[in-house]
Amino acid sequence: MTGQDMAPLSVLVVGATGSVGVHVAAEALAGGHRVRALVRDPRAHLPAGVEGVAGDLTRPATLAPAVAGVDAVVFVHGSTGGETGARNTFYAGVRDVLGALAGRQVRIALMTAIAVTDRGRAHDWKRRAERLVRASGCPYVIVRPGWFDLNGQSQQRLVALQGDRRRSGTPADGAVARGQIARVLLAGLQAGGPPGRTFELVTEQGAEQDMDAFLQVISPDEPDGLDGVADEANMPIDAEPAEIAAELNGVRARSGAV
Repeated sequence: MTGQDMAPLSVLVVGATGSVGVHVAAEALAGGHRVRALVRDPRAHLPAGVEGVAGDLTRPATLAPAVAGVDAVVFVHGSTGGETGARNTFYAGVRDVLGALAGRQVRIALMTAIAVTDRGRAHDWKRRAERLVRASGCPYVIVRPGWFDLNGQSQQRLVALQGDRRRSGTPADGAVARGQIARVLLAGLQAGGPPGRTFELVTEQGAEQDMDAFLQVISPDEPDGLDGVADEANMPIDAEPAEIAAELNGVRARSGAV
């Protein structure tokens, strides 16, 4: 089954008011999906057709109404405050939304960042969030975009890299438009084939290609693997803090994997 012939989904967008999230919501609506946004303030301005559901990523008890009945979750939320923000919002947000799902299988799209496997305190928390998604047992796509909106009008051809080796911390690592990130995340939700893919997303000179064809040539992650295919093995699970290992095992247990 391809994105073109799949029935519409009920999609929860986490980070729907952010700079990528607004594109995700718009693209999902245009694709005929039912779109729900997690918002802290019920009065938040949302596009017509988007259902706002009150909830706060820092308050796990508020998340159950947001995930009730959804078929898919797109995580495009950000974080502030370096390591603390990455842990308390980015990582904990993914952990707690998965907790609210209570093992129910939905499609997941997660946006992190290029060079996320380059060890660093904030990067490590985003990588741990990726691991939670892989451990969930849900079909997923994890997209690690390059620098936002620094590609020119003639630089639209999508390129998927795997192994996360571009680590300069500058636009030399690659660029991609926010709207393109949104389209790839949504296409990843709908793609047939293997249940999980992780890749860095940048662009080269040329026109944007068909999304289904683009996704189908990307190598899947290893079954039951914790990291993306070809990722450097530089964050061993047996060296992780006991609390993090326990949370990962809790996600696995809810999925029936252990």
